[in-house]
Amino acid sequence: MGRAGCTGLAVPGSAAAAVPAPVPAPARLAVPTAPLEPRGSSSMTPRKKLKGLVAATITPMTPDGKINLPVIGQYVDYLVNEQNVKNVFVNGTTGEGLSLSIQERKQLAEEWMYQGKDKLDHVIIHVGALNLPECQELARHAAAIGAGGIAVIAPFFFKPTNKDELVAFLQKVASEAPEVPFYYYHIPPLTGVKIRVEELLDGIKAQIPTFQGVKFSDTDLLDLAQCINKNKTGEFEFLYGVDEQLLGALAVGANGAVGSTYNYLGRQTNLMLQAFAKPDFALAQQYQFLTGEFLNFVIKLGFGVAQTKAVMTFVSGIPMGPPRLPLVDASRQK
Repeated sequence: MGRAGCTGLAVPGSAAAAVPAPVPAPARLAVPTAPLEPRGSSSMTPRKKLKGLVAATITPMTPDGKINLPVIGQYVDYLVNEQNVKNVFVNGTTGEGLSLSIQERKQLAEEWMYQGKDKLDHVIIHVGALNLPECQELARHAAAIGAGGIAVIAPFFFKPTNKDELVAFLQKVASEAPEVPFYYYHIPPLTGVKIRVEELLDGIKAQIPTFQGVKFSDTDLLDLAQCINKNKTGEFEFLYGVDEQLLGALAVGANGAVGSTYNYLGRQTNLMLQAFAKPDFALAQQYQFLTGEFLNFVIKLGFGVAQTKAVMTFVSGIPMGPPRLPLVDASRQK
């Protein structure tokens, strides 16, 4: 495994790199180029659809557990220049969003907007929390700093039990940012909220006019396929969130992907997307298999936020630090 600038990640037990090094990097995928707004701005610019890869950002922390804002600028440059990734999803699962204070989440959102201005195409801010007032506060803040979109998970202590309850909650959050594209962050393995997205879509635009799409972090490709089948006009965006199954999601029509591995496997995954678009399915499949070989190895080690931080630090050279308790640093795990 090499640092920034390498062409692939070494797969244990394989003499080759995790992704074929000799294949030249493609031209950047067709992704929107609308400029980001400076801090404090709430003006809107014409928006194109979000496509391609979105890095679920890691929250860098100092050894004593404080957020490490000064490295965000370096992080942005690394994603753009080394991984060919120009869209980010901030304060999500990979970013330990629910382990951060509201103030910390605001500071991170502001820093990504500021450092990403004229460099990133989309900054999507996750504003989900366990209670409605905090979600609304974060949504208002994201709108005020000019975020390219906001996303919300279902609350997962007191859970919505049906579509109407979930949509009512999401509507109350989205209404606080009435000009910002809104995404539902569907991740039932962590929230325990298993309301099918296909069901959720029926009539949602009438209740949430800013509804733009779904970050679909579930292995239920039947649900995803039925959503895409309903989306015949292409009005909504479906961004897949299970990195090791991305090719399957693309096959049923996903627009792109949000994931942690695109922080350090972005350039290689872009090659897979390029092969799929040609279409060269055999080559796309080979990229997915090779990426999966690496992921299969690290998943067996208990791959989570701590391991993601360790891999990203090693590959990029940017210190990501330890995760926040109750998670523990990878080096301390048994």
